[in-house]
Amino acid sequence: MSPFDLTGKVAIVTGSSRGIGRAIAEGLAAQGARVVISSRKQDACEAVAAEINAAHGDGSAVAIAASISEKAQLEDLFVQTAAQLGPADILVCNAASNPYYGSMDGIADEQFRKILDNNVLSNHWLIQLALPHMREKGDGAIVIISSIGGLRASTEIGAYCISKAADFQLVRNYAAENGKHGIRVNGIAPGLVKTDFAKALWENPQALAATEKALPMRRIGEPGDIAGAAVYLSSPAARWTTGQTIVVDGGATI
Repeated sequence: MSPFDLTGKVAIVTGSSRGIGRAIAEGLAAQGARVVISSRKQDACEAVAAEINAAHGDGSAVAIAASISEKAQLEDLFVQTAAQLGPADILVCNAASNPYYGSMDGIADEQFRKILDNNVLSNHWLIQLALPHMREKGDGAIVIISSIGGLRASTEIGAYCISKAADFQLVRNYAAENGKHGIRVNGIAPGLVKTDFAKALWENPQALAATEKALPMRRIGEPGDIAGAAVYLSSPAARWTTGQTIVVDGGATI
């Protein structure tokens, strides 16, 4: 059996109606997992779930909308997942937000709080919700999608970078506390990926050309470039990997 086989596993992927989250959900389903497609809009989730079911068979995906900013909706996400597929064995915390571009000294309190709530606190909530079943089973894989922004400063997205640095520590702390329960907690730090979320950073052709020229791989990422790392961290292949955040950035940070 392949060490990447996920047959019989149930995976929740937040922010999975598009971009990196969708690519991860598709990658997990391709390895046999049954995936929950979740984002704010039910119709968008249903469209992605339908495509995954068409590709991998009925029952491979279900759509359960939930906003990461609403704890009650996340609680319901886990209740509905258990009712439709069974308790989650894999959790991928991918959804995030960044409502502000510019200098840190210009960000409003409510914007800063939204970034911290959606990018850090919501991941904390999701992990808390996933842990009871995983501890009972003595097995589980949790993956937080962070960013290389958490490794360095930015004059444009500083608050976002702060939140992503916090995710690195969230990974380490939860890994330290839950390894004894057979639960692995890891992260992925993507570089610039061509998604709608990061559009402000790559839509300018001149800026994109300059960015890609500086990258060792000479291109920014595609959502599928991140999916392989998520499949690895979710699978038995990573059974002795925990507390780590894997950088997937085309060489940007070297």
